[in-house]
Amino acid sequence: MGEKFIGILHQSLHFSFMPFVVFLITALLGISPLYCEEPTAQEIVAAARLNPMGGEITLNAQLRAGSVKVPFLIEVKNGFIRYGFSDPRQDIILTLGEDESQLEESLADAKSRVPVARYDDSVRGGLITYEDLALRFLYWKNPRLLGEETVRSRRAWKIEIPAPRSSSQYGAVRVWIDRESAALLRIEGYDKSGVLVKRFEVVSAQKIDGQWMLKQMRVERIDPTTHKTTGITYLEVLGRHEPSKPEPK
Repeated sequence: MGEKFIGILHQSLHFSFMPFVVFLITALLGISPLYCEEPTAQEIVAAARLNPMGGEITLNAQLRAGSVKVPFLIEVKNGFIRYGFSDPRQDIILTLGEDESQLEESLADAKSRVPVARYDDSVRGGLITYEDLALRFLYWKNPRLLGEETVRSRRAWKIEIPAPRSSSQYGAVRVWIDRESAALLRIEGYDKSGVLVKRFEVVSAQKIDGQWMLKQMRVERIDPTTHKTTGITYLEVLGRHEPSKPEPK
């Protein structure tokens, strides 16, 4: 069942999958159901992990918290996703394999794999961590299907994935995966006590070069004691990046 489900998915979709930014693509096209039988939780998560990339593209994006904006580039090319920051220069490169994801960082022209010990660190001082960018939860074992819910008018599978012991800032992650596209629509991170501490949710999507992709995503930090939101960051894709032309001599 799993191979058939994923195979049909690959044949039917052509959405740009740019994880953590564009892994949260909202599939807004009215396509017909992609399966005849209900897939298992493992098959659904595998489909989300293997969601095919679109064509090569570079996008302007920003992290926004209140009046503070941090611009960066998202580049999809040759099977990897690069997040390019400046001041100081920093490139974070994500590669999704069949068995694991790989996160690398390039600083001052020296590239190295991001060690697990740094996965709890914040990216550019915001709410997103290196572990969030790496999408490690898509490779955790024993996902459990909790049912179906609607997320912003989209029918989605709700799945809980327990974290391996002592290897994550989370105790478990819940994901809402679009039934038609296998796109991730919402992610919730729970601490070791099972209390919600972080939520990521697609707010809107847009079409660029014929591909549906993220327009705005909201990231919330939630106090585990009061259960109130204590911080919000928006991740926004502003449009296609057009390299500046050299000044005429």
